[in-house]
Amino acid sequence: MDRKKLIIFILAAFLPMIGVGVAMHFSAPILKYVLSAGVMFIPTLAVIITQVLCKEPILNGVGISFKFNRWWVIGWLLIPIIALAIVGMTLLMPGAKWTPDNETMKMVLQAMPEGLGVWGFIGVTMLSGLLSGVTINAVFALGEEIAWRGFLLNMFSGKKFWKVALCTGIIWGLWHAPIILNGHNYPQHPVVGVFLMVVFCVLMTPILMYFRQKSGSVIVPAIMHGTFNAVAGLTLMIITPANDLLYGATGLAGMIVLLIVNLCLFLFDRFVSKE
Repeated sequence: MDRKKLIIFILAAFLPMIGVGVAMHFSAPILKYVLSAGVMFIPTLAVIITQVLCKEPILNGVGISFKFNRWWVIGWLLIPIIALAIVGMTLLMPGAKWTPDNETMKMVLQAMPEGLGVWGFIGVTMLSGLLSGVTINAVFALGEEIAWRGFLLNMFSGKKFWKVALCTGIIWGLWHAPIILNGHNYPQHPVVGVFLMVVFCVLMTPILMYFRQKSGSVIVPAIMHGTFNAVAGLTLMIITPANDLLYGATGLAGMIVLLIVNLCLFLFDRFVSKE
């Protein structure tokens, strides 16, 4: 592994995020939302800067391939299943209440076709999430995945899967710190949220890495990442009171589900595919 190259990449990825974090601190809520979406392109810019400084071909070895196979579909459809599992796990958390009649949901349902109901809303959310996951959300997510499941996977080549996943997950999680401290994902606990985001990223990384390697393309984890972003907020719509440490995709409930998914993938590869 080229340590100098890795350090250049980390500096190129982290320093702009610190600037964004400072800007978010002094920004209005709507601008914070725009900035939190825009930062997804910073990792790819960091890869480009690193490759230029190291005098290597831009985006060389990041795994951009459009060769389609079944793992594209499996990975894409897995995400809504994970999202629904997170809803179920959240309901097992202390204090969680199924409240599809809360004020937020009432406003949402009023804007939708009459008679749709909460289950119709969940279905529409899943379908729209799948659609946006392979379109606009995938574009934004690719801005991150080119770095995390492309560049870093190539940097750590030759090392064992779980070690690569751990290292990548820690870097990915810490990269979020400036926006987490500004209330992103953990508005109630921004400081503790930095640690939890690292744990979440460490648990999410093996899943995205698995499908990156099985499919042979970094576009697949981008689709999965984009779809996850589209459906991950479902829990917070229909379960109250909100608790960002326990509920939802980035809370304890989501982490338990991701841990189970990792275990299932491990067992599948060990005893079924034997790869």
